Amino acid sequence: MSVMIRSLFISILILLSFHSFAALPATVNGRNIPSLAPLIKQVSPAVVDIVVTGSSSKSNDLFSFLQPSNPSQQFSGLGSGVIIDADKGYIITNYHVIENANQITISLTSGHQYQAKVIGQDPQSDIALLQIHSKQPLVAIKFADSDQIRVGDFTIAIGNPFGLGQTVTSGIISALGRSGLNLQNLENYIQTDAAINSGNSGGALLNLNGELIGINTAILGPNKGNVGIAFAIPANMVKNLTFQLLEFGEIRRGILGIKGGEVTPELAKSFGLKIPYGAFIYQVTANSAADNAGLKAGDVITAINGTKVKSFAALRAKIGTLSAGKEILLEVVRDNQSKEVSVILGGNKKNKIITSTKTPILKGATLENSEKNQSLSGVNVVNIKPHSSAYNMGLKQGDVIVAVNKALIHNQQQLLSALDKAQDLRVLNIMRNNRSIYLIMK
Repeated sequence: MSVMIRSLFISILILLSFHSFAALPATVNGRNIPSLAPLIKQVSPAVVDIVVTGSSSKSNDLFSFLQPSNPSQQFSGLGSGVIIDADKGYIITNYHVIENANQITISLTSGHQYQAKVIGQDPQSDIALLQIHSKQPLVAIKFADSDQIRVGDFTIAIGNPFGLGQTVTSGIISALGRSGLNLQNLENYIQTDAAINSGNSGGALLNLNGELIGINTAILGPNKGNVGIAFAIPANMVKNLTFQLLEFGEIRRGILGIKGGEVTPELAKSFGLKIPYGAFIYQVTANSAADNAGLKAGDVITAINGTKVKSFAALRAKIGTLSAGKEILLEVVRDNQSKEVSVILGGNKKNKIITSTKTPILKGATLENSEKNQSLSGVNVVNIKPHSSAYNMGLKQGDVIVAVNKALIHNQQQLLSALDKAQDLRVLNIMRNNRSIYLIMK
């Protein structure tokens, strides 16, 4: 070992030894040495293995090694997940891990296994929220403020690569704000060199405090193997989306109302910009949140809520994970002068999602929550696929589901929860053409 490498190794050990977890006693030949073992022992029970089965014409996992060739072919897939609420059994994973799954099996480090239900999902950000009901105490991981992480910070990845069982790897944060990977619609990834392979999808990326800084999502490399380039969804994005799924039963994505692009060297030179980064506004939509706040074409957004925005893709991802009605503070450069602009995000009037395949009786129904200003509160049936489960049950386009087993419902989350709680008989109270009817199913 060269003097330089030995010196670097010793420096890293010294840095780790100051950490609260790593400094806990570990001995070799009677000598204390720094170790991540105490931290891993504390957080590893919060990372779960996921096995899914289902039927689809495409892979359900960016890391999947099974590629179904037709719509009727059965598939199985592997992934990981992170417990974020021990009391309620909430688990975060990637949407692509559970996509099209008919059965989701969760395995804990204790050996206990549970069937999970889907609470909510967001394909655009590749996030899904699951829930299990465990009689055994669960362990949850706390969220870190991912806006505070830096390139060079140490990271720990925990997941289930290749179905081998829980595996721990470590590395550093290699880059921030990665986009343009064409993996999902909203991209603002953390890049790490911690070894991540097939099956790590949905697993935890942690800091040295044992806090969640990201959900591992994708890798770049030949044959989907690790080459030291992996990507994770930042914890703050995950937290914002999870809150919306729990609060509304859907994603009510905030809308700024601009069109724009990256600040390239050519663009900066043409406009005389002194900053080499940010989100350049090409156009402001009339009567949008941006328009109401006074943003103009030619402005450059450089920060949101005090966090630097390096690109338009990063801005889009951050806005896309905030809820409609959220007030944000933008730092804007106009004529090379910086100013702060307060904006209240708008929203899409129609928040539609197709109900989870974990609720087979509603499969084929496209639903949306009733607007607050509507006289009838419930869940609107926007569309029904012919000969689907929902069609055969008797649901029709234009129906409004207002109750399940006499329990009033106001949104899709309450609907799915009520259906899940119902045991032998499920009675849906439907309003159809201003008349109340009941659909009864076992």
